[in-house]
Amino acid sequence: MHQRAILFVDGSNWYHSLRRNSVPAPFELDYAKISRKLLGPREWIETRYYIGAVPESWNPQAHADQHRFLDQLGKTDPRITVHLGRLEPRSEPNPLASILRDYVKTTSHAIPEDARSHLRKLARQHATVVTLKEKAVDIMLAVDLIRLGGEDRYDAAYILSADGDFTPAVEAVRATGRTVYAASPDMGYALRSVVKTFIRLERPWFLDCYRES
Repeated sequence: MHQRAILFVDGSNWYHSLRRNSVPAPFELDYAKISRKLLGPREWIETRYYIGAVPESWNPQAHADQHRFLDQLGKTDPRITVHLGRLEPRSEPNPLASILRDYVKTTSHAIPEDARSHLRKLARQHATVVTLKEKAVDIMLAVDLIRLGGEDRYDAAYILSADGDFTPAVEAVRATGRTVYAASPDMGYALRSVVKTFIRLERPWFLDCYRES
């Protein structure tokens, strides 16, 4: 009897790891193909994709792009489901403002005073920047990892992420006798220390994992 397996995709971490490792056309990947390839002989029960929903008011184009991707994802296979968290605006220090202030200091004799005054004013005006931060997504994934294990829904779990924040959840699941793997183009050193196997996915691995045109 084959082991039953569920894949848990940490959407943001997974996407950025694809980009950092130059995996081409990440939005064209076929998650049914990825799931089957990763699981091998195990029985594919479900793939759960977790991501923060981009507010339309923040960026209409990004909202529309995400909606199209998630809609296509859900149509790929009935075993693939999407689980949405929140993206909330957060104000944080703007590193470019600090660079600009340092530039003005180090070039005090090279540019006129009126130009330096203008640059200092720009640094003050843009001292902070508003970005979107994911809320609840990692917690949703971790809770479901533990909950579905407790409901005996799987024998093996695959986490598509390199995020070490999942370490406590993985340890809790493994304590019940279930197997947990992690897979990512990035090397997640903290996660690697607690899963059974950390599968490093390099660019060539994805060549046969794209949707057919």
